[in-house]
This record gives sequence, structure tokens and C-alpha cells, in this order.
Amino acid sequence: MVIIFIRSLTTFIVLLIVMRLMGKRQIGEMQPFELVITLLIAELACIPMADISVPLVYGIAAILAVFILHQLLSVIEQSGQLAKRIISGKPSLVLNKNGVDFTELRRNNMDVEDLIESMRSAGYYSLDDLDYGIFESNGKLSAKEKPDYDKKKTSLPVLIVGEGKVIRKNLSLIGKDEEWLKKVIKSNGAKNNKQVGVMTVDGNGKVYFQKEKEKFKTLRILSGSDFCTDVSADRGRHCIFI
Repeated sequence: MVIIFIRSLTTFIVLLIVMRLMGKRQIGEMQPFELVITLLIAELACIPMADISVPLVYGIAAILAVFILHQLLSVIEQSGQLAKRIISGKPSLVLNKNGVDFTELRRNNMDVEDLIESMRSAGYYSLDDLDYGIFESNGKLSAKEKPDYDKKKTSLPVLIVGEGKVIRKNLSLIGKDEEWLKKVIKSNGAKNNKQVGVMTVDGNGKVYFQKEKEKFKTLRILSGSDFCTDVSADRGRHCIFI
């Protein structure tokens, strides 16, 4: 028992020193290679603590070896943009003034729901709130608000269609049926939901609609099954009945 305590204490002190030397980045700010190395160190630290048949020095040596690898990769990463891009990746522009870039989302193994979730974590609720959204190499979302963005006027939208898939429970949540959805989809140049990249509806009746590889548009639900287009390019934001 005493031996296990001493081994654990020694390993803890070595880990503490190593983690302090690695820098002060939080888990959410780590580059991919830093997260991998942190997980490796955690796994290596468990071995000498749990198995007293393994010499303590072996565990410490393995931890120090991984730490040296981290320092080496950090130096290489800072040597130039090409090395940084290879080791840590590059930022991805997934939302621009035309709307969601679905190709870039898929390149990062993400979908529209992941984007919307990241936006909510950053304090934004509607895709129409932002001019640009960038996933940094550490996975965090950086955003540039639209000039007329007003957080107080933002209502929480629900995802109705995401990359061709209808979220039926959300459709019921806003009090609409699939016939209404088909009417909206066809009125905006899509044959069916498979051609819709994203469609959301908020509590104010505002609809965000975008076909893949096309610029988004916003609609306003007026009453019943009627709706009108909200011409985003025109700052007057007048409505055209369709």
C-alpha cells in the first residue's frame, strides 16, 4: 500500500511538472497533436501507478519521451505556415455571406446541426445573425456578426431540414405539416427536401432557407400557410408574396 502511494505521488509530481512545462492552454484551446499527447501522457501515467511490477522509472521515462516529442512538434509547428498546417490543420470558413458552405462542413466531418450547436455555444442562435463563421484549427467557432445584428430581437430557431433530412418532430413543434413544407420547398426552386441544404424557423416566423451551392434566402411566415420572401440584399427588407 505504501509503495503504491509513493509511486502515485512520484508520478503525480512528474505529471504536474510536465503539464506546467507544456504551457497554459485549456483543453478546448489545444491543437489536435497536443490533445493526443495529453491523452498519451495520461495513459502512460496510469501504468506504473496500477501495476507495481512495472519499474517506476519506465513510466517516468515514457512520459518524458512523450513530453520531448511535444516540444519538438511545437518547434516544428512554429517554423512556418506549411508545417503549422500539416501538424495542426487550418481554419475552415463554413459560413459566409452566401450562407452555409456544406462542402467545407463535410470536409471537417461536420453537419449543419454541429454548426448550429457551435453557434449556440458562442452565443448566436440564427444562421442569419452572422456574416462569417470560421472553425479554428482547435475546433472552436469564431464569428463575425452582421452589421444589423441585434441579440435582443433574436428568437431561437429550430432546424426543420438539415442536408436533405426533414426533422419531423421540429416540424410539429412549429405547428406545420409536411404539405406546408413541400409548398415552401417547391416555391423556392427545390423539387423536394433532398435538395435543401438547411431550413430553420424561429419563434417570430422567420425562415432561413438555403439550397446547396446557392445563396440563402429568408422568408417570413404571415398567417396560415402564407409566407413572403425577405429580400436580404435589399436593406429595406420589403416582402414579395409568393
